[in-house]
Amino acid sequence: MSLVRHKAKVTLLVVIVGVTLITALALLKPKTQRIAKAVAPLLKVDVVVADPSSFKMNISSQGTVAPKREIDLVSQVSGKIVGVADIYANGGFFQSDQKLVQIEPADYEFAVIRAKAQVARVEEQVALEKGRSRQAKREWRDLGDSTANKLFLRQPQLHAAEATLESARADLQKAQLDLARTGISAPFQGRIRETFVDLGQYVTPGARIAKVYSTDVIEVRLPLSDREAILVDLPVSYEDSQTQSFPEVRLRSHVGDLTHEWQGRIVRTDASIDVQSRMTFAVAEVKNPFRADPTDDRPPLSIGLFVEADIDGKVIENALRLPKDSVYRGREILVLNDQDQVYFQPVSIVRSDSSSVVAVGVRAGTKIVTTRISLPINGMKVEPQLGQEPQLNQEPQQTQQSPGGAS
Repeated sequence: MSLVRHKAKVTLLVVIVGVTLITALALLKPKTQRIAKAVAPLLKVDVVVADPSSFKMNISSQGTVAPKREIDLVSQVSGKIVGVADIYANGGFFQSDQKLVQIEPADYEFAVIRAKAQVARVEEQVALEKGRSRQAKREWRDLGDSTANKLFLRQPQLHAAEATLESARADLQKAQLDLARTGISAPFQGRIRETFVDLGQYVTPGARIAKVYSTDVIEVRLPLSDREAILVDLPVSYEDSQTQSFPEVRLRSHVGDLTHEWQGRIVRTDASIDVQSRMTFAVAEVKNPFRADPTDDRPPLSIGLFVEADIDGKVIENALRLPKDSVYRGREILVLNDQDQVYFQPVSIVRSDSSSVVAVGVRAGTKIVTTRISLPINGMKVEPQLGQEPQLNQEPQQTQQSPGGAS
């Protein structure tokens, strides 16, 4: 009996100790502190309000100055060169039909004299045949016959003499033409690029005398990509076209610290697109590039000079210039809704350079995010910083310009 009581006391003691330990642990447990969840600050972005307007495009290109007409002067007769003009040298300027080279004319003068003598002899023969024909008609009338034989009237002989006279006159014209061809000139005013013969040299028909080009008009072929070509109102290429536009173009050349400018216009395009570069070549013309202007110290627009070109393009309606960094995936921009959330909007890019783009398809009043965001997501909330409206007018020229020549 006592053993049972002892076990009960021990069990009660163990229970009391266990309860005491559990209570102590519960009372001594540190209290959990509620930590406030940190809220990340919103990304600050620059925002501009779209205000589309008309935008005149300005297309840049470059090319090399070349003559519009360039030919080889070729001798049409043979002989020794007995005279050359003072300006007959590389770089010499000449006028239209100015004699540059003289081939010895003596042999051709003799040929003219012989041809004149032959014409005189045949004219005499024609006169004799005409007289004999009239005499034969009178004799036939005296015989009282109303019909006459052509051979008796010497008509075939007269026709043969007249044909011989025409041939003699043609020989005289040929001799005079050969004599005139001993003096070699160009049919336009121009400049000598290269000479191939000189005083005392013997030339034959077909021999090259000099390479010359005209100086009244020069050309510059300007390459344009497909996107650039559609922004310029190029001359119409239809063969039956009556109305054509000729866009103005400004050509610039840099010489040291100076920049000189010439005014021209696009007059045509090449007959085909270049199959290698897939470029369309527009041809610009400048008139009288070598004519001196007493009010301007600008140098001539020399052949072979490399020039930069600014071409007047079309006027794009409802256009907007934006920083290039504001365009994503080549054709999308980020816009802001009324809850300051960003989302992508597709646009049409009509022009792009190193720092900006010209886009269409944006409604007036649209808030455009111009700050570049690394990983933008539709619906992302941002803190807008309203900035200035983008510049809509054409950018001013950055180069110092000399007065342009007349086109």
